[in-house]
Amino acid sequence: MMLALCAGCGGGEESASSGDSGSKDGKQITIGYSQLGAESEWRTAQTESIKQAAKDAGINLQFSDAQQKQENQIKAIRSFIAQGVDLIAFTPIVETGWDTVLKEAKDAGIPVVIVDRDAKVSDDLYVAKIGTDSVAEGRKAFEWVDQYMKEQNKTPRGGGDQYQIAVLEGTVGASVSLGRSKGFNEAMQAAEDGSKYTIAMSQTGEFTRQKGQEVMESFLKSGGRDTIDILFSQNDDMALGAIQAIEAAGLQPGKDIVIVSVDGVKGAFQAMIDGKSNCTVECNPLQGPLLMETAKKILNGEQVDKMVYMDEGVFPAEVAEKTLPERKY
Repeated sequence: MMLALCAGCGGGEESASSGDSGSKDGKQITIGYSQLGAESEWRTAQTESIKQAAKDAGINLQFSDAQQKQENQIKAIRSFIAQGVDLIAFTPIVETGWDTVLKEAKDAGIPVVIVDRDAKVSDDLYVAKIGTDSVAEGRKAFEWVDQYMKEQNKTPRGGGDQYQIAVLEGTVGASVSLGRSKGFNEAMQAAEDGSKYTIAMSQTGEFTRQKGQEVMESFLKSGGRDTIDILFSQNDDMALGAIQAIEAAGLQPGKDIVIVSVDGVKGAFQAMIDGKSNCTVECNPLQGPLLMETAKKILNGEQVDKMVYMDEGVFPAEVAEKTLPERKY
């Protein structure tokens, strides 16, 4: 297994706490956490992990759902500052636009932890980043594809000597989308047989199943039905939507079009068991315990790594049936 990195008033705030271990100077720790939304199975699992970990640690969690709007996250962070929480954590919707509000948190003496996605801010505005390495995820996706296509020795569906790749990108401007694209493209360029591949179509599916289906339908109608060899979906939910579009076009997903996606949710494993997908690269959403552990260390004055890592793997179809019962998300 490889190690990898990853760091709103719209939906209202919730509070969750229990136990007595989450204390600072004899008082219960309060963490304000701004989640970007609930666009996928993966995101739901991450949210549940954070809420449960806070309860288990005896930490009072003030939770806010930004509903995919950066302005809601900024409002939530300012609300946390006004409340005087002990620590602020957030999963940024996009990379940029955080300097002002995080400077406000710094001026208030409240440490900040960036979770899952990245934010382009100076190092002095946050204490740690927690999560997964999106560049590594993209690289692992291409490396699996390259090995699989060599083993299958398939002829490109559209003729010629290049495999045609379609890419379902994530949210525009999100660090995870940029990272997965970067890792995939760099691995393709560095591969010994990289010239055998070309990205023929690429468009955002916004990390949602519905949009993934819509964009895949567009790809297929614009000539991809007879030419696409490989689909790289930057999350599992978009891939599951794309599978519906591929089947509706009279093709066999996982056979006519090889599918590799990222996240490792149960739905992707079931699709592989059903013969409709080929591989998922894990992006571990169970980040709650690591966040709470890191928060406690910070508030106790302990040194923590600037980048804190999660364990992740690559799961091809041949291990799906055995692995699915062990999956927690």
